[in-house]
Amino acid sequence: MATHTVFSKGFFRDNGMDYQARAVLGQAVHGGSDAGEVLATFDRITDKDSWRTAWSATADRVTLHADALRGQGDRLGAQSAYLRAANYWACVVESLSELDDEGAILRAFHAHRAAWDQFVECSAGAHVRVGVPYESTELPGFLLRPDASGTPRPTLVITNGSDGAVSGLWSYAAAGALRRGWNAFVYDGPGQQSMLFDRHTAFRPDWEAVLKPVLDALTARADVDAARLTGYGISQGGYWLPRALAFEHRLVAAVVDPGVVDVSTSWTEPLSKSMRGQLERGDQAAFNRDMKLATMLPSLRRTLAFRSRPYQSEADWFSLYAEIADYRLTRELADRITTPVLITDPEGEQFWPGQSKQLAAMLGDRAYRVDFSAEEGANLHCEPLGRAVTEERMFAWLDRQLATRS
Repeated sequence: MATHTVFSKGFFRDNGMDYQARAVLGQAVHGGSDAGEVLATFDRITDKDSWRTAWSATADRVTLHADALRGQGDRLGAQSAYLRAANYWACVVESLSELDDEGAILRAFHAHRAAWDQFVECSAGAHVRVGVPYESTELPGFLLRPDASGTPRPTLVITNGSDGAVSGLWSYAAAGALRRGWNAFVYDGPGQQSMLFDRHTAFRPDWEAVLKPVLDALTARADVDAARLTGYGISQGGYWLPRALAFEHRLVAAVVDPGVVDVSTSWTEPLSKSMRGQLERGDQAAFNRDMKLATMLPSLRRTLAFRSRPYQSEADWFSLYAEIADYRLTRELADRITTPVLITDPEGEQFWPGQSKQLAAMLGDRAYRVDFSAEEGANLHCEPLGRAVTEERMFAWLDRQLATRS
């Protein structure tokens, strides 16, 4: 491979590793990674095992560096290094999630969250923890503010995807909000990160039950301007946020990156025609039999174990696929959405192709769809290497939406 074709040809032959490589490299836009550290780590990777080993070594080294800077009284340097360490540990967590080693996953996750907590602690009071009362527990949340003045500000409420780390949201949207004098709120919802690994909660399709208590907690705060709330949903958050907007109307505007109408298609499209027919007919025995045969392939078994972990159905494959079919935005729900929504539509979207256009069509004049291309370096799911371009377009639109409500 010629060195100048790496963007189009890929960093790694494995599609999952290649996408994660792009994602962590793209986080450098706001200091979520360092390009040299990332590329040096790539040099030590040949397969998934070495991916985990290499990222563990990098994360360890950067964490120790952050600790040393903190010990020397260099708060800003330590904060920068802790953020990078959190994202490097997240690379380890995601890879380990394919394996059946809960102890290793928890050790890596707790190292990731410890680094993130130190990033928050090093903010001199600008970033604060905000617990969100939720059913019988509390969702861990973080209000990231430009400073500790307590000034009421516009606030971007960020809903994560299925497996993303909270630290990754810094470069995806939070830092852009703070640069503009806004707050950003990030949180773990049911089935996400700490709520999955530490509290063993599961995803739910009715995300309005999550967004409502989040907004209740934020609007009760003096440092949040309740009249200038906006939302951002990334990856599978591109389904959860529109679903919640059918019931929750306190957001002035929202961005989904990308638009997701039916989560289940990313699960059913790879199936054979006969297996899709088994699902449609409700032939549970035949579907489970064929899935048992298919998952004899180790790579598929690992991928499905990783992707199915946050869902409730553990009885059999048929029950899992039936549950995921509920993660769908119907026409009736879409008709209830009154919030204007910007929808990203990246070229080469690999998980939910065509669904940004579907969502835009369902919302009509409430939607503003924006194309992102490979030519501008902003293709693929969530534009992993085009975050500056994405940020510029989404915040320009959000600013316009807020201006119309002033």
